[in-house]
Amino acid sequence: MNQDQLKHLVGRAALDYVPAGQIIGVGTGSTVDCFIDALAARIAETGLAVAGAVSSSERSTQRLQRHGIHVLDAGEVTGLGVYIDGADEIDGQGCMVKGGGAALTREKIVADLAERFVCIADESKLVQTLGAFPLPVEIIPMAAAQLTRRFAALGGQATLRAGVLTDNGGHILDVRGLSITDPLAFETEVNQWPGVVTVGVFARHRAKVCLLGEMRGGAGGVRTLTF
Repeated sequence: MNQDQLKHLVGRAALDYVPAGQIIGVGTGSTVDCFIDALAARIAETGLAVAGAVSSSERSTQRLQRHGIHVLDAGEVTGLGVYIDGADEIDGQGCMVKGGGAALTREKIVADLAERFVCIADESKLVQTLGAFPLPVEIIPMAAAQLTRRFAALGGQATLRAGVLTDNGGHILDVRGLSITDPLAFETEVNQWPGVVTVGVFARHRAKVCLLGEMRGGAGGVRTLTF
């Protein structure tokens, strides 16, 4: 079983966390694509009713709508029971690095609406310390040079992600070389820097559950981590 098959496995496992008749939060990325497809198949097979979804990206919105799943604007809801999304990294406390797909700001907005964040990921995303994956930071362009210097002072090397605009029209800095030993303190600090829209550390909005696809003796399985 390869990495793509593990993504399909955890995408299906996440269906157990979908509350019938409610609006759910849906994230972004290849693993979430698997969840959306599994959700649509379950609706077709069993008649599972969901009242709709709040999506964190145009990409996921389009996929949901192609399956006939109603998408609501975040401003139309006051809360969500669950938000299901992937991660680029997740540690043993449920803190994550997210934003490889450049949707981190909208992901954090939707996560803030939800009572519970369910992370779906394959085993390669589980780490002891965040930072091996380049940290995405959505920024205001005029602050790029100053923010690059500030990350350098922390030991990080920030580079502008070429040719990428977020759904909000922002730019992305990818920061390499960090070791984020205190994710909540790091997120709190960087979010205060002028020019930062959102830093891709999810500590305040950490996962409550992680469904981790992993190999077990040549076969795939799902391990459930709770935080």
